[in-house]
Amino acid sequence: MTAPLRTPLTTRLFVALQYLLPQHGLTAAIHWLTRRREPWLRRVLIRGFMKLYRINLEDALIRDVDAFASFNEFFTRALKPGARPIDSAATSIVSPCDGAVSECGNIVGEHLLQARLVAKAMRYTVGELLGDAEAALPFIGGRFATLYLAPFDYHRVHMPIAGTLRRLRYVPGALFSVNGATARAVPKLFARNERVVAEFTTSAGPMAIVFVGALNVGSISVVGFGDLTPRHPRMPWQIDAPKPAPFFLKGAELGRFNMGSTVILLLPPDSARFTADLTAGAIVRVGQAIGTLTAGMATR
Repeated sequence: MTAPLRTPLTTRLFVALQYLLPQHGLTAAIHWLTRRREPWLRRVLIRGFMKLYRINLEDALIRDVDAFASFNEFFTRALKPGARPIDSAATSIVSPCDGAVSECGNIVGEHLLQARLVAKAMRYTVGELLGDAEAALPFIGGRFATLYLAPFDYHRVHMPIAGTLRRLRYVPGALFSVNGATARAVPKLFARNERVVAEFTTSAGPMAIVFVGALNVGSISVVGFGDLTPRHPRMPWQIDAPKPAPFFLKGAELGRFNMGSTVILLLPPDSARFTADLTAGAIVRVGQAIGTLTAGMATR
């Protein structure tokens, strides 16, 4: 939720401050503030935010800013039908969110790339990300895509391929701001921050979608389960899917960030290929084809 940093000194100071801030306390205050329903307050917050980030409501289902009951309702606004067409190819993998590609590619052994530095690369493991070594096993040697949602982006998350929910897990952690600066400076950032892991069974095998929390991300919601964060006490938590387990079509809404952060998609080995233009820095939109399932595996 932080604007790009302009100088190396500013970057260093900003990252250093992350270690000193009462991350959860500040985020709780933002959670409270963004849900206030006083007309004057929500109007100031929404209009100020729109001006700061040059928000365009052309694609929004509701375009009258005074129709939103709180800032959070504005921030998690729905889009009008057809605003994000879902690629219809049976074997396509579509972007689960609007945003920018932080990194993507192969999971090398059990390691994912966090950031490319001049002298080295920062990495973390699948087990560290998922908070469960056993759950990580199907993804060793597989594929990953890390997608960053900027403040001006649409903040609902959709299914990249069709799948049946197996379980949800909450993994407690810190709340560092998530952006290019912290990704290059905070070791194992995505495996340190609070997150919600959604695990699925799909035609491509297991799939995981990780909602990574961040500073000022007041809560993470999943369709059918409501807000899964914040949680008190902040202890690991798991819920198995009910019976019958929910089935989500490709492109169906899965959840949302109440404020913004990062989505990490994990796929097993030999299940998919990403498109050539899915590279660090690329801009993606919900429903856009970002990859293809291997032969014999089709989405619905």
